[in-house]
Parts: sequence; structure tokens; C-alpha cells
Amino acid sequence: MKNRAGKTVQNFSGEHAYFSFYPQPLPPQPNIEIDTEMQQLLIAAHKKLAVLNCVSDRIPNKDLFISMYVRKEALVSSQIEGTQCTLDDVLNPEIDENANADVSDVVNYVRAINYSTCRLQELPMCNRLIRETHAVLMNSVRGGDKTPGEFRVSQNWIGGVGSTLKNARYIPPNPQDMIECLSDFERFMNEDDDMDPLVKAALLHYQFETIHPFLDGNGRVGRLLITLYLMREGAISSPILYLSCFLKSNRIEYYDRMNEIRKAGNYEQWVKFFLRGIAETAEDATETIDKMNALHQRNAEKLTDVPTRSHDNIEKLFDYIEHNPIIETVKTAAALGLSRNGTANYIAMFCEKGILRQTAKSGKARVFSYEEYLNILRKDT
Repeated sequence: MKNRAGKTVQNFSGEHAYFSFYPQPLPPQPNIEIDTEMQQLLIAAHKKLAVLNCVSDRIPNKDLFISMYVRKEALVSSQIEGTQCTLDDVLNPEIDENANADVSDVVNYVRAINYSTCRLQELPMCNRLIRETHAVLMNSVRGGDKTPGEFRVSQNWIGGVGSTLKNARYIPPNPQDMIECLSDFERFMNEDDDMDPLVKAALLHYQFETIHPFLDGNGRVGRLLITLYLMREGAISSPILYLSCFLKSNRIEYYDRMNEIRKAGNYEQWVKFFLRGIAETAEDATETIDKMNALHQRNAEKLTDVPTRSHDNIEKLFDYIEHNPIIETVKTAAALGLSRNGTANYIAMFCEKGILRQTAKSGKARVFSYEEYLNILRKDT
């Protein structure tokens, strides 16, 4: 069976026979039809991105926002793959004592995002960058035995628990076809054409997920590729846009729309869905920045009446909780270079002013949370 998106290929014969999918090289033929609806979605998405870039460039501590937003993206992207943990788990100050497999998955994804965005300054968008990012993602976690950083040399498939090649929902290209597909993918990614970068990002994400070149971690790498590509094209000025929340909220539609391309060659319906996701995600990120800025200003004002001799230490603690919104006294004192008793007194002051509150006890250590800040980040997680 063949359509605009690709064809099914028989592998082996007899009782061992199975059919894999071979995607057509991009761009689609005929090329994407930009009708009135898609044109309007493109204009809306570009406007929302322009606002996000403008707002993010004006925030006092852009690196702080990016680092917290990256952690949220890592959590949600991992949750799509079945990881069971919360934002509080990821930010827990006891993490090095209580690390578990779910939290490690998320921490590794944070490392993969940071690694790939830095590496993008040295490498083009290429299969090498993709493999290196995958190696960081899968290092010493579940799936770490599935050739981290290497494209697969065996057949994989997508289906429920216990599914086989006989009843899989989708079977990506066989390993030999996959090599050809990845070569075409890399070429298209770097082709100098007049395609709108948002449309191209939609096609690249679909094609990567369809090729499914790794034994594990394809979804997380594929979603990260969206951000990397949009950064390279200048559509976003820094790693501030991640579609995982939108895709998680619309998970069934997400999978159905990609399957519709494979079944019927209808790329346009997928591109429109993707553009809605870009616009919604950019608007959400802009709102998050506004809320975090407002919260910072509100709480900074609460701290203006502290004794002059304590001012520097109070500033240190305020900065620290914005980077680490769940804290305990001993580690905080060590990080700030202050005495344990002094730190405890400052934390108590923050609790009195309603900035921090005690939320748990971990062994002998009391744990405090910057709850308003966490609530902004917890949205959709």
C-alpha cells in the first residue's frame, strides 16, 4: 500500500513475515497546501512567538526562568512516556539520597536539553547531534541497556504491553530502510528552502517519530528536536518553548493525527494541529513569565523592611529559593555559606511573611516550599 506519506514494506516471508512502514522523503509531494485556515493559524502562531520572545528578553533573570521551565518540560515529556513522578519529586532537596528511577529519567532529560542547546552552537542540526543528545538522555537510566547514542540495528514497534510484530499498532522502517530515511531526514532538516519554519518543524517532528530510530527515548528526543530546530531558525530566541504540555493534554489526538498521515497521506491536518499547539504553548509560556515576574516583585516588596545588617543574607536566600523552591535548612546554609541557626532564622522570617511554608519533614530535616512559585510551575504537570 502506498500513499503520499509512504508505503508498507514486507519483511521476510511465511510465518515470520511482517510489514514495516517506509516514509516518503520530505517535503511531501505535492507540497503542503496552505489554505486560509492554515494561513490564519500560521499568523497567530508567529504573533504569539513574537510576544513570547519580547517578554522573555525583558525578564530580569532569563536564565532562571529557562532553568525552571526546562525542568517542567523534562517532567511532562517524561510523563508522556509513563514516568510516574511530580515536580516536587524533581525539586526535592533530598534527591541525592532518595533518587529513584522515575526522577532519574527526568533529571537526565534536563541534562539532555541543556547539552543539546549548548551543542547547537557548535554543530548543525544533524544526526550526530541527535545521537549525542540521546546518549545523554539514556545514560545510566531505564533503557540504558538499549544502545544509548546509537541508532537501532533491529526492528522495533509501537503497541501496548505485550504487543508483538503481529499485532503492533505501528511498525517503523526496518533497520536498512531506516538508514536511508535518516539520511533524507538530515538533508531536509538542512535544506535551504522557502518553507515556513513552523510548518517545517511540524513535518520534522512527524518524520522523526515515524522513523523511530532508537530502541527507547524516541518521543523525548523528537519533542526536543522541535525546540532545537525553532532556535536554529530564529523563531525563538532561547529554549523557552516546549510542546509537551499541549501534546500531553491532547495525547489521543496527537497520536491519531500522526497516524492519519501514515494512513491517508494527509499532512495538512497534522500541521494545523501542530500550529495550534505552538500558539497555545507560546501564550502559556508568556503568561508564566508574567506570573513569575509579578510574584517576584510582590515578595521582594515584603522583604524591604528587614534590618540593614541582614539585607545581603535575605537577598541571598530569596535568590536561592527562586532557583530551589523546595529547601531544607542544612543544605541551604551550606549553599549560602551561612550558619545553620542564622539560616533557620531567615527561613522562619520568610515563613512569617508568607513566602515559604513548612510542607514536610524528611527524617530530622524540615522541608519548606515556595508554594506560590511552585503552583505557577505545576500547571499541566
